[in-house]
Amino acid sequence: MPDFSFELARMADGYRRIAGIDEAGRGPLAGPVSAAAVVLPDGFSHDLLDDSKKLTEKRRELLYEELLQNDEVLWSHSFAEVGEIEEKNILRATHAAMARAAEGLSAIPDYCLIDGLAVPGFPIPSEGIVKGDGKSMSIAAASIIAKVARDRQMRDYAKQYPGYGFEKHKGYGTKQHMQALKELGPCPIHRRTFAPIAQLLAQMDLPM
Repeated sequence: MPDFSFELARMADGYRRIAGIDEAGRGPLAGPVSAAAVVLPDGFSHDLLDDSKKLTEKRRELLYEELLQNDEVLWSHSFAEVGEIEEKNILRATHAAMARAAEGLSAIPDYCLIDGLAVPGFPIPSEGIVKGDGKSMSIAAASIIAKVARDRQMRDYAKQYPGYGFEKHKGYGTKQHMQALKELGPCPIHRRTFAPIAQLLAQMDLPM
């Protein structure tokens, strides 16, 4: 289970406001990348808070509401939509969304713990923690906000672009999604530079 070991270590170095940062949605073929930044209050504890991937959808939704309704929890969220992903590439768009989330906090952190590898040029002092969503409580909280915000957005997109099943697979390349793509072709939220979509477009003789 995640704890505050990383946060306490950075506090021992003199930092006081430490944010956890995580993203959701780098791998799908459609929809945005979602990034969140969270600063948890001193003394915060929660027996069920964990890496969002280890939790059921129902549990994630409950934790999301708990975090957002806690006035002592600072949080911020940012999407990198498909246009930004296509323009910058998925990695740079993800890093940009993470930076916006960190800088969007009501009180700017003086240090950030980022899930995964370190982000070059990040605007706030930071470090990367591989599998940090299972190690740092702050990153775990950010993982839940990023994931739930994206899932809700994909359910909204499912109403706007019916037939693809976005409400079920959230844009990932499932068998159902690939079959719908063959039948319907890509819609405006599909990532046309991603290989499966680019290959399909070439087979259908459609422009990128």
